[in-house]
Amino acid sequence: MLNTIKQLLGFGPKVDYAELVKQGAIILDVRTKGEYAGGHIKGSVNISVDALSANLGKLKDKNKPIITCCASGMRSASAKSLLKSRGYQEVYNGGSWMSLNNKLR
Repeated sequence: MLNTIKQLLGFGPKVDYAELVKQGAIILDVRTKGEYAGGHIKGSVNISVDALSANLGKLKDKNKPIITCCASGMRSASAKSLLKSRGYQEVYNGGSWMSLNNKLR
């Protein structure tokens, strides 16, 4: 149970996010447009978690790696679960966008 919670929150095995991005992973920022406008990872795609179901067409390739991020890691965990349930194969919870941005440097 604890391992499941850790994985949902992005505390699972170490992931090399920089390598995933080099290999073409999409960084999906699931914060609101206003939050995104206040700062974000360069090149990231912004689809708020509330609008994600209606905008899955923007994420056409279900085999392409996707790294979700938000302000704290909670919404990105929800987005990861939604994407996995819709057949996306390689989805990672990057946690907060600021922390993820630091891991990409």
